Amino acid sequence: MVKRLLSIGECMVELSTTADGTYRQGFAGDTFNTAWHARRALGPIWRVGFFTALGDDPISDRMLTFMDNEAIETDHIARIPGCKPGLYMIELKNGERSFAYWRDTSAARLLADDPDRVEAAVSSAHAIYFSGITLAILQPDARGQLLSSLERAKARGATVAFDSNIRPGLWPDAGAMRAAIRAAARASTIALPTIPDETDLFGEPDAEAVAARYRADGADEVVVRAGTDPALVVWKGGKAKVQVPEARAPIDTTGAGDSFNGTYLAARLQGATPEDAARQAHEVAARVIGATGALV
Repeated sequence: MVKRLLSIGECMVELSTTADGTYRQGFAGDTFNTAWHARRALGPIWRVGFFTALGDDPISDRMLTFMDNEAIETDHIARIPGCKPGLYMIELKNGERSFAYWRDTSAARLLADDPDRVEAAVSSAHAIYFSGITLAILQPDARGQLLSSLERAKARGATVAFDSNIRPGLWPDAGAMRAAIRAAARASTIALPTIPDETDLFGEPDAEAVAARYRADGADEVVVRAGTDPALVVWKGGKAKVQVPEARAPIDTTGAGDSFNGTYLAARLQGATPEDAARQAHEVAARVIGATGALV
């Protein structure tokens, strides 16, 4: 039986620096990057789709063509007349990246405005992935509609995975961000948070406390990533710390977490244990930071 993974969020125009100081155009975004890596890790019985909204401009056309060429299905992507995709620029210093964004009028902000379209896309998926950025770019009513659809998907047995991907600049205040993350945990079966972002926002002492909160809020399985420190993996009946493989000095950390998430989710969907899935995900993320760009 063919199965479907649906990733929900924003794909943006990416401008990254080249060796000669110019910029190269690409297309990327946290949940799209995860879909891209999951597609490469999943077997042929799985289809991978991306759910967002784009404009009716030539750049949106090229983005759709890019997704099609990368075997990411686009049948649930809405086209919004007069809108365009968001854009961001990457600056690199010693392998660490910083970003400048132009996304205030991005079409993706309207991705969940039609609840019937959201429900149709979500109800057709066996597995769903979304992030804190997905939630942050939406208006409160649309955010609530999306979370309700995801809760229904979880109740019918779909695997729903969530990365909080905390970006305070996208939220009106910390209280709204905390409330949305906890609501997302209730809608999720797998949570993929990161410290110290989580401990800074919620005031918790360590990864154990972060995992306990996600489990208490409703997630069955939690992977707390901690950069170069071991990831804490907690699931029903088990717990493990999974070491990060030794790697050379990073060239570009862009998309490392997204690659981890896509690989972990693909491994779990294909029957790997949580511990083995985390090992596979660490290995892919190590390769990603050793090259330029998120899609390696």
